[in-house]
Amino acid sequence: MKAPLIKYRSNKKLAKSMWGELSSTALRNLKDLTDIHGLSVAAGDFQFLEGRWYVTHAGLLRIAQRNHCFGIRTAVDKALSDPASNRWVFKATVYKSRHSRGFVGYGDADPTNTSTLVHGAKLRIAETRAVNRALRKAYGVGTVSAEELGSAPRSYSSGSSAQRKASTNGNNDHHNGQPRLRDRLCLLIREHHLDAGLVLAYGADQCGTANMRDARRDKVEKFINDLAGRAAKDRDGLICELNAYRKQPEVVNP
Repeated sequence: MKAPLIKYRSNKKLAKSMWGELSSTALRNLKDLTDIHGLSVAAGDFQFLEGRWYVTHAGLLRIAQRNHCFGIRTAVDKALSDPASNRWVFKATVYKSRHSRGFVGYGDADPTNTSTLVHGAKLRIAETRAVNRALRKAYGVGTVSAEELGSAPRSYSSGSSAQRKASTNGNNDHHNGQPRLRDRLCLLIREHHLDAGLVLAYGADQCGTANMRDARRDKVEKFINDLAGRAAKDRDGLICELNAYRKQPEVVNP
């Protein structure tokens, strides 16, 4: 059995556990991204938002690493940036080899195109977006990166409207006008570059259920709040704790 097929099956299984049933188009796109770029759902290389796949910053860096990227240079574009209004523009250049002329990408961030949940991080977001765009150019990744999105979009599967509304615990619905819990969790994973599969396993354990989808809303909300605090104050410690939920790779007989 070929390795790409094994990875796709793993991606498909975890994607369904995270985002529910996926359309045939979504699964076809997932297979293409898996086979062509070798990305992993478990490693947090993907996000599925509003029926579309988005590659993450972590996924793009893994592509660059596998292709032996020579280096990445970033710099603030002072002419376009405006610190007074908290607007930042970065230029990033990706060098695929020692003699590469470089692939350039620009990224901007200001209060109008970033989520309120990442207030005060405009400089870092602008740099990340610039790097992502340069990496996508360098390695031919046509899929937009999750960090380039203006805010936290609604994250639900591409099933029917009845399926999207059906929820025994309310985890997928808006609640008192607040962002959906799944949106908040996806944003946390994206902004802190966490392993999505490990976060879900950790969350299920913290909520006392087999998986996050079966957990009560109040427990999920408490977990997300705790996760946000840990990620902001002690990300390294959180990563160590998440790694305890990493499963050993399966041995496949030839």
